[in-house]
Amino acid sequence: MGRTQTFDTGEVVRAARGVFWKHGYEAASIPALETATGLRRSSIYNAFGSKRGLFDAAVASYLDEIVRPRLEPLKAELPAPNAILDYLHGLRTGLERAGSFTSANGCLLINTAGAPIADDATVRETVAAYRAELRAAIGSGLRRHLADLPADQVERLTETCTALVVAAYALTRVDNASALSSIDTALDLIDRA
Repeated sequence: MGRTQTFDTGEVVRAARGVFWKHGYEAASIPALETATGLRRSSIYNAFGSKRGLFDAAVASYLDEIVRPRLEPLKAELPAPNAILDYLHGLRTGLERAGSFTSANGCLLINTAGAPIADDATVRETVAAYRAELRAAIGSGLRRHLADLPADQVERLTETCTALVVAAYALTRVDNASALSSIDTALDLIDRA
């Protein structure tokens, strides 16, 4: 008979998520994960099967606890007219806050897209699905905000704004000013439309 689990799985996954988010999958060592989670290697492997299993759980929690709540106002059946502006201003505020985790580390999935683990088909699919979800949410917000704009123009603006958000997440770690400029450009394009 196995031992009873004495830890909160959600807390462990969130602690590991911080390590993966900051250091990436490859550089997240088992000792660093042990320190962050308070678990021994054997407990990590018993609970998650492997470091990769823990990473997959961290990505799922990132999507469910961080990404989707931020996108939810854009994905409503009828988003508020300014939901897209609220989203972009909120993102800008988060990136602008010196020393904030998001400002210093960007997006877990965008970071993952540029790492060796992105060679894995499942990881590629997860990153692509995240980008598609982001694009759909931005498109929904833009369609509501710019209801009078022709559909083809909204589609181009959706693609451009999505690319600018992705660029901001990718850049913030190394050039925060450029990341903020990407968000400002998206806001400016929406304003001009």
